[in-house]
Order: sequence, then structure tokens, then C-alpha cells
Amino acid sequence: MIHSEIHRSHRVGWLRAAVLGANDGIVSTASLIIGVAAANTAHEGILLAGVAGLAAGAMSMAAGEYVSVSSQSDTENADLAIEKKSLEQNFESETAELAKIYEGRGLKPILAKQVAEQLMAHDALGAHARDDIGISERVSPQPIQAAFSSAGAFTLGAALPLVVAWFVSGTLLIPVVAALSLLFLAVLGGAAARVGGASITMGASRVAFWGALAMVLTAVVGGLFDVIA
Repeated sequence: MIHSEIHRSHRVGWLRAAVLGANDGIVSTASLIIGVAAANTAHEGILLAGVAGLAAGAMSMAAGEYVSVSSQSDTENADLAIEKKSLEQNFESETAELAKIYEGRGLKPILAKQVAEQLMAHDALGAHARDDIGISERVSPQPIQAAFSSAGAFTLGAALPLVVAWFVSGTLLIPVVAALSLLFLAVLGGAAARVGGASITMGASRVAFWGALAMVLTAVVGGLFDVIA
């Protein structure tokens, strides 16, 4: 019976986009709400700023992820085109190059040569993509998926502090939004770490720390504007 371990590397693409989007949604919207509230803005103005931040942030995250992942995809496709041309012109030297890679990983020269020849015969470009360039189909860039995942996650994340601000006003708004947003961040960080197989405590603490820092800084800025006014 073949034993098969459960690996998590295939989750990297969508998990990164989703966690980044939700984290940014919570941090940016909560910080925006706290900063505007610290300047003694009316409750309606605070909510308006939060909604505007949600809409702008979601589109920004989608565009940013799409451009970033598309650029990665373009780079990989360019590398593959170069490798394909090299295989057409220098098949033997490319086979020797692949064999050297396997030797460097611990195979005996004869076995490395045999492995390289067999893989080249089966799928030369695929073998070089994986072992020479480092491109894997399992984690290949998906721009549309990354854009929608990031934008959707941002919207959900941003909605959390916005809903809290909707129901809480006055002097309680800043501490309640801050406390619940940090709780949301800790839960998000812990859940992401759990899915990725990392330390839940570490995942929760690091996102909460940076979120708290962002909220403090925006509160200071909002307070300064209130003083100036």
C-alpha cells in the first residue's frame, strides 16, 4: 500500500491572495474609521469614509493582484519560450545540463544521465521547467483567480469593522472597533496558519501586532487633524 502525505503547497496561490485581501480589508478599513473618528468627525462621515475605503480598497486589491500575478505569468512564459528554443537548437547540451542538476541533488553520474534522458524523451520542456527554471504547474500563476480572491476577501474583511461602526457610535466607537478588529485579525491569522500548516499562535500574533500598529498610527494622525482644526 502506498502511503501518501497531505501537502499544502498547492494552496499557496489562493491562500496568499485571500489572506492578504482579508487582512488588508480589516486593517485599512478599521484604521480609516478610527483615524476619521479620532478627528471628531460626525458618525455619518465616518461611515461614508469606511464605505468609500471598502470600495476603493477592493478594486485596488483586485487590480494589484491581477497586474502582479500577470507579470509573473508573463515572465514565466518568456522563460519557457527561451527554454523551448534552446531545446530545439541544443538538445544534447540541455540533456547534459539536466543531468548535472540531478548530480547536484545526489544522483550518481550514470543514473543522473539516464534519468535526464528518460525525462527529456517524455517531456523535455516540462522537465526543464520544473528542474532548471523552477516552474511548477501546481503553483502556476492564476491572475483572474488571484484578483477575485483578493477583492472578495478584502470586501469581507472590510465589512467587519464597518458593520461594527454602523452599530456603535460616540466615545465607544474607537475602542470597540479597535478591539473587535484585532480579534478578527487574530482569528484570520490563526485560521490562515492552520490551513497552511504553520503555528496558529504565531500567525494570529503577527497580524494582530501589525494591525494594532496601523490603528494607533491613524488614530494619532486623526487626533492631530482635530487639534489643528
